[in-house]
Amino acid sequence: MDQESTGRENIVLRGLFRGLSEAESEAMADEVGAFSGLNEFLDVPVRTYSAGMQVRLSFAMATVMEPEVLLMDEWFLAGDAAFMAKAREKLAKLVTEAEILVLATHDMAIVREWCTRAIRLDAGRVVADGPVEQVLQAA
Repeated sequence: MDQESTGRENIVLRGLFRGLSEAESEAMADEVGAFSGLNEFLDVPVRTYSAGMQVRLSFAMATVMEPEVLLMDEWFLAGDAAFMAKAREKLAKLVTEAEILVLATHDMAIVREWCTRAIRLDAGRVVADGPVEQVLQAA
């Protein structure tokens, strides 16, 4: 994110990079602003945001898409309780609507909750592949 640009400018630029029209990018900015709760702050430079505001904006920007394949490195939930509840609901929607979830994590509770198949790697080599419980028990 460009710290000198506003939240809105960052969102619109991300939309344009993704091939959206300017109107679609502006609509995406409205959606991100509403989800993040940063509506009135979208038109000030990101450098003026608190760390929490930047996390909200980043999360909302990252999850405004509807991917067929969802790649996640660890599971991310941060912020106050109300935002964490919204974020968890948003992640659940992304996961259930994606055709494929590829999740890299060390948190086996998340694997058990969200995955139907697991692949265990050791030094970059596949050492186990199959149903989650079977792979986790073989560890």
